[in-house]
Amino acid sequence: MRRILTAAGSVLAAAALVVGLAACSEDPLAAQYREGDNKGYIAANGFQTAEIPAENRGEPVDFAGTLDNGDAVSSADYAGRVLVVNFWYATCGPCIIEAPRLEQAYQSFQGQDVAFLGVNTYDQASTAQSFARDHGVSYPSALAVNDAELKLAFADKTPINATPTTLVLDKQGRVAARIVGELPEASILEAIVRTLVAEEA
Repeated sequence: MRRILTAAGSVLAAAALVVGLAACSEDPLAAQYREGDNKGYIAANGFQTAEIPAENRGEPVDFAGTLDNGDAVSSADYAGRVLVVNFWYATCGPCIIEAPRLEQAYQSFQGQDVAFLGVNTYDQASTAQSFARDHGVSYPSALAVNDAELKLAFADKTPINATPTTLVLDKQGRVAARIVGELPEASILEAIVRTLVAEEA
């Protein structure tokens, strides 16, 4: 019996070591999120997506702000294009996990009338830029932490403090879809965008 217990203990110890090494190899904030610890980000209550019929989309979103590189950005820059707007910040666990999925979707629409814009709700420019480098995000992000007008522009469209949240604006600049929570697959967003690209402006 003692030999059996000793062998079982060795197996458990080896398994624990493997799990420990695997945990060390990934982003700790992403791991924290996967383990269900909500500390460090404002979590949206699960994944939800809603597509809005054209007749119910309301007025275009009129916004202006500053990118993390200091350049100005506004809704006028995206006139006639489908625009994906993702609200995020650097220590948000699900934001980290969905970042490569958003980048995948962004890359899939290169050369088409589609644009992506991040809106960082919490960080300063240096932190936002570091996140983009570390996680391979190549589309731009605007900074909202000290920009009340940028926040106000989207305030009646979505709870922007529930991060991550993604809005998809149609070619007229109206909110056509809303994704609240971590994007599970790039294909979900890609399907929404393709539908809007096919719409007449």
